[in-house]
Amino acid sequence: MRAGLVVACLIATLCPPAHAEPRPSADDVAEARDALRDKNKALGAATAKLAAAQGRLDELASTAERLIEAYNGELVKLTAAETAAVDARARLHSAEAHFEEARSAVAAIAAEAYGGFNISGSMLTLMTDNSEGFLHRASVLEQMGGERTIILDRVRAAQKVAEILRAQADDAFTAQQAAMENAAEAKAAAEDAVAEQTRQTKVLRVRESKLQGQVDAARSLADRLARERAAALERASFSAGARPYIGTGSTNGDLAANWVLTQLGKPYVWAADGPDSYDCSGLTMRAWERAGVRIDHWTGTQWTSGPHVPLNQLRRGDLLFFGRITSNPGDIHHVGMYIGRGLMVHAPQTGDVVRIASMWRRDLVGATRPT
Repeated sequence: MRAGLVVACLIATLCPPAHAEPRPSADDVAEARDALRDKNKALGAATAKLAAAQGRLDELASTAERLIEAYNGELVKLTAAETAAVDARARLHSAEAHFEEARSAVAAIAAEAYGGFNISGSMLTLMTDNSEGFLHRASVLEQMGGERTIILDRVRAAQKVAEILRAQADDAFTAQQAAMENAAEAKAAAEDAVAEQTRQTKVLRVRESKLQGQVDAARSLADRLARERAAALERASFSAGARPYIGTGSTNGDLAANWVLTQLGKPYVWAADGPDSYDCSGLTMRAWERAGVRIDHWTGTQWTSGPHVPLNQLRRGDLLFFGRITSNPGDIHHVGMYIGRGLMVHAPQTGDVVRIASMWRRDLVGATRPT
């Protein structure tokens, strides 16, 4: 009997019951595979939504940038129109003064011709009027003759010049008024775009934060730690305290680039050009101003402020432009300054600060070296 018990124990040990499967079981493996598939599915969905939210933020920023730079452009045009109007009024004033001098000479001649009779005011106007003035009559010209006729020709010429310049001054004033209206409309459009960007950004940032949490939950611990480490390294590299990009050169580009690095951390404010806040073209304008080069506060004319530079020949201080190249200069809506190593300094958008970033954005269209 003892032998039978031993055999039974050996059978029980070597041949376990059919229901005791090895671990992990096939069901365990299948369950793990299903969990992994669900996790990957959740990761993909959350990542897609996160990308869509970021894309919407980029779209809002791009729209705001275009309208802000359009406003900057209208301000540049308004300044030019105001200058033209001032110049036109100055030329008109000079021409009118010259005409009055010529009229006085004619009045003196006429008084002498008519026996000392004092001719002035409305009578003089009649005498020099192109349609009715009797100085146009041949009999008077014959009486005055010679040098007096030359003086009369001069007053007529002065009158004609004054009429032309008066028309030009009127046109300049009209252009100035139109420029003021355009600037006001562009400002209103920019204000609306920035307000909409700010409103939607708040909503999207909350959604983005939730989506990021979902992405993080679906990622492995190693993936999450790798992303956090990369973000920390980027912050350390691009922080205002990290200043490894200061150059020792003395070119205009070096001067501009070194100065722009001193502005890191200052807030972005649209249409601002310092010293406490900037928008993108205001920052680059002030940087090149420090190098002694005057450029407008507008990406539209900064793009044409010097020769275009191939991206493989960039130097520090070169301006990098973003948007689209079309017949409309307003389609180039963002600018940054190259500082070396594939990096730029720029004032990005509302709610952000002047910072260092990679130059390799998908909407990079080219570079210019101001002269």
